[in-house]
Amino acid sequence: MTNVDIRQEIDSLIASGSAPDAARLLNEVWHAQGSAAVAGFVASRYEKIRDRLNLTRQRWAFLRSFTVEPILPILKAGAYASAVALDTHTGEFNAWQQEMLDPESPLYSFQPDVAVLAVQTRDIAIENGLERFRDAIAAFRKHSSAALIVHLLEQPATVPEGIFDAQQENGTGEAIRNVNRGLREIAREYRGVYLLDYDALVARHGRAHWGDERKWLTVRLPIASPNLPHMAAEWLRFLHPLAGKSAKCVAVDLDNTLWGGVIGEDGMNGIRLGQEYPGAAFQQVQRALLDLTKRGILLAICSKNNPADAEEALSGHPGMLLQPRDFAAMRINWNDKAQNLREIAEELNIGLDSIAFLDDNPVERQHVREHAPEAIVIDLPEDPMQYARAIRDCPWFERLSLSAEDRRRGALYAAQRERAELEKKVTSKEDFYRSLEQVCDIARVNESTVARVAQLTQKTNQFNLTTRRYTEQQIAAMAECPGWSVWSLRVKDRYEDNGLVGVAISKVQDGVCEIDTFLMSCRVIGRTVETALLSRIAADAKNKGALMLQGQFIPTKKNVPAAGFYRDHGFIEDPDGVWKMDLRERGIALPEWITIVEAG
Repeated sequence: MTNVDIRQEIDSLIASGSAPDAARLLNEVWHAQGSAAVAGFVASRYEKIRDRLNLTRQRWAFLRSFTVEPILPILKAGAYASAVALDTHTGEFNAWQQEMLDPESPLYSFQPDVAVLAVQTRDIAIENGLERFRDAIAAFRKHSSAALIVHLLEQPATVPEGIFDAQQENGTGEAIRNVNRGLREIAREYRGVYLLDYDALVARHGRAHWGDERKWLTVRLPIASPNLPHMAAEWLRFLHPLAGKSAKCVAVDLDNTLWGGVIGEDGMNGIRLGQEYPGAAFQQVQRALLDLTKRGILLAICSKNNPADAEEALSGHPGMLLQPRDFAAMRINWNDKAQNLREIAEELNIGLDSIAFLDDNPVERQHVREHAPEAIVIDLPEDPMQYARAIRDCPWFERLSLSAEDRRRGALYAAQRERAELEKKVTSKEDFYRSLEQVCDIARVNESTVARVAQLTQKTNQFNLTTRRYTEQQIAAMAECPGWSVWSLRVKDRYEDNGLVGVAISKVQDGVCEIDTFLMSCRVIGRTVETALLSRIAADAKNKGALMLQGQFIPTKKNVPAAGFYRDHGFIEDPDGVWKMDLRERGIALPEWITIVEAG
């Protein structure tokens, strides 16, 4: 179909009430073109159907010293394609400091989830710029718990002093670097303050061609039209982790993706994989994937192949950087790839919507889009030399922080496979639980755990009773409020320290303990550690004089595994859908095979 035909089809689907089908076509248009030219159309059509779709809502405020309005439709279109409905507020031109300092400004009445502070170098006096930033950021954190993204200053294409600038100890270039160093120090002082390296963005796309002087002088837009999508893409790299749109696993094809050629036809010695062209392109892909594992992202294989041929190359080819131990799951067979992805999700106990699919074949990618629409399909360019760049640029792999658990995730899943083997050998569930020798460390949130606790609220979907998302600053504020308790759960067993895998947030008021949040990492679901954490909440509630323990289960498309939690623990549902337990009549018994260590 032509572009006109596709647009007419989309409008027809919207008019007929087929919002999901219209969204699917809009996503195809965006992934195929992704340009400023189609952004307005994609965003405007999504606006008509957003209330009929299951989209994450985000509110972003832009505090700026230059015009950002032409970039916002591109940002919104990209957000919609990632199932995020973005509402925006744009502050007054070059009034960012006043707006951040004034608690009554429109910035704070907008109540953003995220604020972007986009100030370019030519709009700030370098001599006092750092102090202006410091005062504004301090005021923002005082008045708002929203995440704050701060643009670092960029180096200008030319400086007034010419080549003499580099000869000076305190030239323009060094002064800008000093401000950026100061901003990094400020960001470390405040929770939820993140830095966007604007200078690196400009450099990647060519400093001499980044701007358009005519547009700057006429409409105060310092970015040339071809570069507007690059600015939007950089913001999207922050939107994904802030909106909980992150991949936990990337499932990769083998032939012409992880190596060049077809192993079944070319044999192990015939595939292209090594330090020289053309095999170097595929080694770069493997380096990019190895880098993802350092962010806590799991690797899996999803390939149509003869298992023996593929495993020989994986284990024995001298050009392989990845080894079989690097993959948490493998599906090497001739089955449908959409079904294989579902099996990988089930094996790893994660949602299908947490798996990114990497395949050179556009037919396979389209098949997965149609038959496993929850999965994240990464579009690869035609040239394998660009594959690694596509992986590194993919916003689904971005992280704003990394915990110890993230860095050790591969080892954690290896231990999980050993537990699965143990479970097959024992005669009963109780014997399995005892054999695990589980120790639960239950503690109140503190300075060292607040980041991980916030991270779990933002990305845990399956065993999450209410799916409420909180930032680090919101978690810290709740922990300090009278009556509130924020608990973390760390689980160790005979195989591995699983790390901090559970969070519970409760509030005691007027004799009632309300469970606001109760969640558990998928790695430990079904091992009764959830009962241990609930037991601690109930005991704490009794100590604070609560007579009733209650909470809600708010269903989503993903949290079905948590649906029976309250019922299974003896709670009674009232007509309003609130699950209640009278603490005067009963409590929650600690499983006898779990040892508790309480740290506060």
